[in-house]
Amino acid sequence: MKKVIFTAVFALTAIATHAQKPSPALLNPTNHTLVLIDHEGQMAFATKSIDAIDLRNNVGLIAGASKIFNVPTVVTTVAEKSFSGPVFPEILEAFPNTSQYIDRTTMNTWEDANAYKAITSKGKKKLVFAGLWTSVCIVGPTLSAISDGYEVYVVTDASGDVSKEAHDQAISRMVQAGAKPITSLQYLLELQRDWSRGETYKAVTDLAVKYGGAYGIGIQYAREMLKH
Repeated sequence: MKKVIFTAVFALTAIATHAQKPSPALLNPTNHTLVLIDHEGQMAFATKSIDAIDLRNNVGLIAGASKIFNVPTVVTTVAEKSFSGPVFPEILEAFPNTSQYIDRTTMNTWEDANAYKAITSKGKKKLVFAGLWTSVCIVGPTLSAISDGYEVYVVTDASGDVSKEAHDQAISRMVQAGAKPITSLQYLLELQRDWSRGETYKAVTDLAVKYGGAYGIGIQYAREMLKH
């Protein structure tokens, strides 16, 4: 009888342990590199697939998340000084050292030697891309990285294009090639994953209050009302 009980307990423990193992398809702070591409003024001026305020907030969420969780991050620009201008303030806030940004002439980041080296030298087989414009500056490196054996995620609401159709068709093309679409708040919460992780809890919720729209307002409300 004892043997039967022990076997049953062991089996249940094994099932519980197995159930706690997350999918390898999920992102965590150490299994990927974030690449922010051409979030610059000139590129944003013509972006029509998403409101500029929403775009900036979403970029703030993913840039802030990568900073909180120490995610290997590459910020790259195109013709920064001669045409496209500086990156969004939300990126500068998280990564103020502009000397580490990589400026390019190529539309496809993957074809720039310095950017390619910066991305691949991080040693991560999962890459997360976001940038402007989706149909050019995101499609290029996404298809190229997938061709080279990388697993690519695209933050769809931290990217944008000259029209909704251009953005949507670009996302469809990348998904057909194997890219995985995610959103900015999803990225933040997937990295946090467990609210008992106290070392990042406040930073994550503070970031959500700042850039998380209605969700952030809800957090602010709860903080104030529940303390009474």
